[in-house]
Amino acid sequence: MNTVESPDVHQPDQVAQRSGAAAGYRARFTLPLWAEVRRQASRRRTQLTLGFMALLPLIVLIAFEFDSGDDDDNGGGEFASLVELATSGGLNFTLFTIFVSSSFLLVVAVALFCGDTVASEASWGSLRYLLAVPVPRARLLTVKLVVALAYSGLSLVVLAATALLVGTVRYGWSPLRSTVAAEIPAGEGLLRLLGIVGYLAVVLLIVASLAFLLSVSTDAALGAVGGAVLLWILSSILDQITALGVLRDFLPTHFSTAWLGLLSTPTQTDDIVKGCVSALAYATVFLSVAYWRFTRKDVTS
Repeated sequence: MNTVESPDVHQPDQVAQRSGAAAGYRARFTLPLWAEVRRQASRRRTQLTLGFMALLPLIVLIAFEFDSGDDDDNGGGEFASLVELATSGGLNFTLFTIFVSSSFLLVVAVALFCGDTVASEASWGSLRYLLAVPVPRARLLTVKLVVALAYSGLSLVVLAATALLVGTVRYGWSPLRSTVAAEIPAGEGLLRLLGIVGYLAVVLLIVASLAFLLSVSTDAALGAVGGAVLLWILSSILDQITALGVLRDFLPTHFSTAWLGLLSTPTQTDDIVKGCVSALAYATVFLSVAYWRFTRKDVTS
């Protein structure tokens, strides 16, 4: 009589043993994502960065409260007109806060989360122990990258949400205004504001991926963070040189302010599309090089 062979419940362990791994080893169970999330949340730099993002709108609001309205030193200036718009409603206050933060503060925050994540492990000497668990190198990078991007996105959301909350409480819920278009109804203005935040998140992928590449290339976390910020600033400076002509279109920062097109009537999205394509292209190249370099780098000696 024919018998049906029962499945071998220990087959994965046998496969692992044949491959040289210990019995019960599962690569996908090493370095759980939520363990890394909790670990990064307990770090002082994460708490300080997110705390400052929540505090900045309050600082801006307090600064506006000291404005007596009698100072004409900046009268007629572009920045003065932006300040006047910022106090006309919660949406406008949020837009102003994002505007003054996008060129430097958000760049530093993203570079800090993504540039510190691997380099700090290497400088502490804990990276080699993580790989000795063993955690596959590609998985280690993926988990750290996902968590770093998540905290980078959270910092942007915290900044915008806090600004919208305190701005609305102080200045009320009013239409979105800008210097390049007529008033935009509050509901539509909120959607456009969300679009601006989303576009900035995509553009900042360039900073994130560059900082991550530098993080796997050096043991100095400060060098990775500072290098990414300095290269972003250098690109911004070069983008102001009109003599470069069409070459400026290929600079990482060329489309960084394309989100202003969402404030016009009708909206201008051509540069936004180009900016998204440029950011994703740069991020793909930088991350590919980061993975290629780290999987071949000697970090255990």
